[in-house]
Amino acid sequence: MSNSTVPRSRAEATTTEADPRAKAPAEGRPEGKPSGRLSLRLRFRRDRTLILMTLPAVLLVLVFNYVPILGNVVAFQEYDPYVSENGFVAMLESPWVGIEQFERIFADSAFWDAVQNTLVLFSLQLVLFFPIPIVLALLINSVIRPRIRAVSQAILYLPHFFSWVLVITVFQQIFGGAGIIAQTLRRHGYEGFDLMTDPGIFKFLVTAEGVWKDAGWGVIVFLAALASVSPDLYEAAAMDGAGRWRRMWHVTLPALRPVIALLLVLRVGDALTVGFEQILLQRDAVGPGAAEVLDTYVWWNGVRNQDFSYAAAAGLIKGLVSVALVLAANKVAHFMGEQGVYKK
Repeated sequence: MSNSTVPRSRAEATTTEADPRAKAPAEGRPEGKPSGRLSLRLRFRRDRTLILMTLPAVLLVLVFNYVPILGNVVAFQEYDPYVSENGFVAMLESPWVGIEQFERIFADSAFWDAVQNTLVLFSLQLVLFFPIPIVLALLINSVIRPRIRAVSQAILYLPHFFSWVLVITVFQQIFGGAGIIAQTLRRHGYEGFDLMTDPGIFKFLVTAEGVWKDAGWGVIVFLAALASVSPDLYEAAAMDGAGRWRRMWHVTLPALRPVIALLLVLRVGDALTVGFEQILLQRDAVGPGAAEVLDTYVWWNGVRNQDFSYAAAAGLIKGLVSVALVLAANKVAHFMGEQGVYKK
């Protein structure tokens, strides 16, 4: 046996002993299948603990999010809940009317007014509200002292845990006709005002309430993204002569870009939902002409007027348009080179 053969044989033997996969295919994987893939049975055995942990959440989503979708069938009926004590039986026995409910909706001027108010509110919130958490995250991230940073975060997060009733009460006590500002003006000889009942500025007022309540909570996502940025990038930029603003422009903002794109896609998909509880609480103060949005329109017709089929048709239109907006916004994110909600 030649000298070159012996070392090679020993190397082969060592490799075979060290890696049993070299002798036989892995369990559950047939010969010829790529070694990087496991069978479904092996993957289930490996991840069964995680699957069991997520199973309750999946069941909750199925019960409360997907099963109710079956109830959209009443949008094509003249649904009468009093036909039977069983709601499922009432759906089966209610007469079918086809697309009659949708024809009523498209012929209703109040529906188009609600659509217009919804889109105007969404545009204001997208322009005035969406950038604020980004700016706040950049400001907090630039704070050097950890104690000051923690206190600032706590102050910004706190309003998120207030109910909308409390938030509107606070604004009423400040900007209402009997609020602090109006009373102070009257004491000094000026005429007071009541911003809470002014239909002309209602949309700006709603946006301001949303900023005060939820801007601090939105900072969390951006701070998490900033925490993943390597300090080496800032050090390299500083060594190249980049100042604070250039480091923010060339390092910080590119790190936030994927998160911004994802949240923007989700926000566009949620365009037709602009705050049901918040607006419903103030609807009577400014009138439906200024405060009626699609969510309150569906609630008013479905719950108050008990026109369930009509409200279901309006809700179905809203859902389909929202899905279309998500898909369109995600395509734009892909065009910009971002992942969006899902990959291509």
